[in-house]
Amino acid sequence: MAEDLAVTGATKEEKYRSLLAQVKGLTAGESDAVANMANICAAIKYGLGYFWAGFYLVKGGELVLGPFQGPVACTRIRKGRGVCGQCWEKGEALIVDDVSRFPGHIACSSRSKSEIVLPVRNREGQIVGVLDVDHDAVGAFDQTDKRCLEEIAALAGL
Repeated sequence: MAEDLAVTGATKEEKYRSLLAQVKGLTAGESDAVANMANICAAIKYGLGYFWAGFYLVKGGELVLGPFQGPVACTRIRKGRGVCGQCWEKGEALIVDDVSRFPGHIACSSRSKSEIVLPVRNREGQIVGVLDVDHDAVGAFDQTDKRCLEEIAALAGL
């Protein structure tokens, strides 16, 4: 069992590769998706220093807050509403450089300035949730984040 993360690397890509190896170790052999999601959120928030990281899960026709790390968050989000709801509706990752300029953004915290949300799919390819990561700086996320967070989210075992 890991006691702490040691994310190394000079570039964002290198840091993600370091984190990914550790997340693989945390989730290997663990079949409980909630446990995996909880560790993944902690690894993202504390390993990379992001403001908030969490999963929303599709339940009863809406997204319901799942495991997360960071300040308290919105509990339920309708399909098409906010960044998370639009990600779910469109079935694709959304990178928002400045949340104040995103029409319909749901402000769970005024400290969140940029956001990336990725759909999480089960083995059959159905969207079963989203991974939401926020930063307290504008323009924090890019295609490297998208690519690497997709790999990390897939380890949740949903």
